[in-house]
Amino acid sequence: MALIFLYLIQNYLLMSKSSFNSQLFQFALFPNFKNSIVYLADTLADKEEWDFADHKSKNYGILKNYIEFTFRKLLQEKKVAFTNDNKFACFNTGLVTENLEDIFAFFEEYKKPKEGFTTPFCFKAFLKKSDNTLLRHFSHQIPEVANFFDKPELLIFNPKCDLIPDLDHIIGDNILRFPAHLQTADDAELRRQLIGSIEEVKKRARTNYKIAVPQYYDNKIQLLLPLCLTSGSPNPDLALVIYKLNDSIYTARTCLTLKMAYNNARLIVKPQSNWLKT
Repeated sequence: MALIFLYLIQNYLLMSKSSFNSQLFQFALFPNFKNSIVYLADTLADKEEWDFADHKSKNYGILKNYIEFTFRKLLQEKKVAFTNDNKFACFNTGLVTENLEDIFAFFEEYKKPKEGFTTPFCFKAFLKKSDNTLLRHFSHQIPEVANFFDKPELLIFNPKCDLIPDLDHIIGDNILRFPAHLQTADDAELRRQLIGSIEEVKKRARTNYKIAVPQYYDNKIQLLLPLCLTSGSPNPDLALVIYKLNDSIYTARTCLTLKMAYNNARLIVKPQSNWLKT
């Protein structure tokens, strides 16, 4: 299977039927996807922010992104469950109710497909684990959550490791993600700003490991660190992506906007660090 997340998340292509090649929509017809997402976010699931603060209206883009890429990971792990007669299917969304019950997406065989539709299933509902409909069909094979990591120690920044950034790659491939006032700065000035910000966050992470937020990308765990490039601003401008080369070295070759970073991080768990917010 191709790399799960590619740079679809990285480019912040929030899912829509018209602009996004969705594996979820290839798997099932959603008669009213928007209302289903609203119900999941506002009624069934434990409350959290599923839109970014600068959005004027609710789009639930973070939740749509989360459901799509969680489904892709579950497909890879063969954790989408089917009844013996293939008339029903379900998967564990990884979300929970306010009473900590797992929430599942439940599907029924698409019995009367219209011309042009090749999806094998039709979405019926998001259901909590105790729902009679779910238990009637899947009580003996309730699917597990997606597994994004096997080594919990990778979720924590190791202050004993060196951090070696590839500045040329970070700047050359990501200049449009930098603050507007730095996109036109000369190369020397941009390097100074970037080096200073990286050195600062290295020191901060060594005194507070919670600053580093884990994300899942390219089939491995990476960590996100806040980069403050704008003088006098208390808020970070970018998230530096670091990952382990070996037991003693982290490297960094790219950076993300904060929206990209939040989308990636939310696939594992709701980010708790103060700097990475919706």
